[in-house]
Amino acid sequence: MFKNYFITAWRNLNKNKAFSFINIQGLTIGITVCMMIFLFIINEFSFDNFHKDGSRIYRVMRGFKNEGSVKHVAYLSGMYGPAIANEFTGQVEEMVRVSQNNNLVTIGSQSFHEKGVIAADSNFFQFFSYRLLAGDPNTVLKNPNSVVLTESTARKYFGSTENVIGKTIMLDKQLPLTVTGIAKDLPSNSHLEFDMVLPLDNYRSMSWMTTWMNNALYTYVRLAPSVTQARIEQQLPAFMTKYMGSDMKKYGFRFSLSLLPLKDVYFANQSFDGVRHGDKTVVYIFLSIAILILLIACINFINLSTIRATERSKEVGLRKVLGAMRTNIIWQFIGESVLLTIISCILSLGLLLIILPWYNQLLGYTLTVSWSTWPIYLFLAGVILVAGLLAGSYPAFILSAFSPHQALKGRLRLGKSGASFRQALVVVQFSISVFLIIGSFVITKQMNYIRNKQLGYHQEQTILVKIDNDDIYRNMLAFKSELQAESRIHSVAMMSGEPGGFFDGHVFDVEGHSERWYARTEFTDFEFVKTLGLKIIAGRDFSPTFPTDTMKAVLINRTAAAKLGWSPDQAVGKWIENTLHDTDKRSIIGVVEDFNFQSLKSDIEPLVIAPREDKRVAVVRLNPGNISEAVAAVEKAYKKAASAYPFQYSFLDQQFDRMYKKDISQQTILTGFAGMAIFVACLGLFGLASFTAIKRFKEIGVRKVLGSSVQGIVVLLTKDLLKPVMISTCIALPAGYWAMNNWLNNFAYKTSLNWWVFVLAASITFLIAFITICFKAIQAALTNPVQSLRSE
Repeated sequence: MFKNYFITAWRNLNKNKAFSFINIQGLTIGITVCMMIFLFIINEFSFDNFHKDGSRIYRVMRGFKNEGSVKHVAYLSGMYGPAIANEFTGQVEEMVRVSQNNNLVTIGSQSFHEKGVIAADSNFFQFFSYRLLAGDPNTVLKNPNSVVLTESTARKYFGSTENVIGKTIMLDKQLPLTVTGIAKDLPSNSHLEFDMVLPLDNYRSMSWMTTWMNNALYTYVRLAPSVTQARIEQQLPAFMTKYMGSDMKKYGFRFSLSLLPLKDVYFANQSFDGVRHGDKTVVYIFLSIAILILLIACINFINLSTIRATERSKEVGLRKVLGAMRTNIIWQFIGESVLLTIISCILSLGLLLIILPWYNQLLGYTLTVSWSTWPIYLFLAGVILVAGLLAGSYPAFILSAFSPHQALKGRLRLGKSGASFRQALVVVQFSISVFLIIGSFVITKQMNYIRNKQLGYHQEQTILVKIDNDDIYRNMLAFKSELQAESRIHSVAMMSGEPGGFFDGHVFDVEGHSERWYARTEFTDFEFVKTLGLKIIAGRDFSPTFPTDTMKAVLINRTAAAKLGWSPDQAVGKWIENTLHDTDKRSIIGVVEDFNFQSLKSDIEPLVIAPREDKRVAVVRLNPGNISEAVAAVEKAYKKAASAYPFQYSFLDQQFDRMYKKDISQQTILTGFAGMAIFVACLGLFGLASFTAIKRFKEIGVRKVLGSSVQGIVVLLTKDLLKPVMISTCIALPAGYWAMNNWLNNFAYKTSLNWWVFVLAASITFLIAFITICFKAIQAALTNPVQSLRSE
């Protein structure tokens, strides 16, 4: 019986090649999109699930109050970890600290500026389940002069992973490290990323390891099996009072501690903590898109299978006369649907393999895909079952309900209810398509708005050079002096944070305010305002003619003055004191106009600008002219100051691409999916147009004989099919406005939702649908009427 079902199904697919092609192509695209998004989703939700006892591992977070809300950061000093392990003996099973570093690595005559270096406690490879290809997890980091390389790093340094154990590399020209282990390259679903690991013990004398108030590393704890997160968190306030109570009172900080489960680290809102993060909202958006596109493909199948009912009516009637039960007929047609879905799944796997490299490039990382794991095949089985049953059930029940008497006499009619149902399905298809097109347009418009928005500072012809090694830090002043003497350089400023990067926050005592005040800080030099091209709106800039400015002066931005209840003019002359760094009060000598020093997703925060030695980046503004020569001059000065390190730089206006990389990727992916959605919808519309033309073949011939023009026949055939497209546009426009307005609320600075965006989306959809229908309508209208009337 099943063999006969299969043979019949295969014959029907071959007999109706056009309809079969449309169905298979639509389902293939729908399933491919679903597979792409499925792989993305399982990768997102699989982060750090490979760690043994991962459900008992937590990252210790530091919380602080800012304008009524509590913000959490991952950075702690080296003092926290041992104290927590000591205080919670029996509750905290194990602790490990991790610090991220940039270092110069030298092997013989070769040098590499490595940014994937981490320093960790010696139990790092026991605590986490990163696989070692060589070396013992219990001992690889016991010796301070040991190092573990990933297999890719080992190949880069030594050409292979063979016979690497025991070889020596030099760190920062002064610390020899012996390779004691080779780690397997990290999976793409690890929030921590590294190329090598060395013992944290090498940094035991650093201030961030010995001072509670400094913060530079992450602390992870593994709780005992019977201990809960809530139980530990209840005891953390007393812990903070014991160890940090006096410092918090002295400096005005209000810190708290909490535990973040390891499985939640990836989705935590931590923009500048140096590890990988994702966005659950994006995951759910992609999931919704996958469902919508698969729904469009299934609607195509339902529509095309139903309108073919008249062609297969005699087959159904004959089956019933020969004794077939309705159940047999239902399973026959559902089986055909499942067969078609299986073919589409096989084709979609091939298509996925072709586009996967492009997809990985767009995402910015390689998806962890293992074709031997059960989730992928379970997903495919689910698609076959759900899509096959969903797409095949309605046509099967319609076809199996035919009266054999009517079917065999050719009097079968699908009725107005069938036509209305098909039109409703078309409305759903094109509503989804218009919705996705609106989303693509609005996201593109927002990204262009951000890219072109005036941020309040000079971005063009300005480069960033990181102060991230001992040599450039020691020779920083000489480096700056040489650049200032260069005619192709406009100005140079050393800063603790560049626009678009991370800005520290500190607590201040402020004149006339009884409560201590929190603000972002920028530690810089006298050329800060000049280099960024900021505008002084009250008071004056830092000046060498006032020697006391180094220790006694600050600038603030307009928002800071407003938050303190002052106008810019009123702020000048008031005193302010950083509770952590200043030993005396500083005077506000000037107020700068607000500029967007952080992401445009955030409102401008209060900013205090003070001369201080904490410098992490050199911002070099070039004079107009030959940029390559100016960059070469900067490189020459850098090589003179830090000859062992490779010269690396970036342009300040490239910060956009780094800050909004994920948003831009989402824009590209959503645009591609919107294109796929409307293509699949138009495939179905083409099928409906073909059916309409066949159904009204003789009518068209009669009309032409009676004098109807080609134009009149085209209008006749298109107007009914375009009605559901117009209805779907009316439904999608308000839905698109609501959804994109909510999305734009994620940005503090956002583009407007202009009317033309929605008109353009509707026009494009309508035009594509019109062209699709007209193609078949014109073909039918141009057919010789003799072909349709010769049998009469």
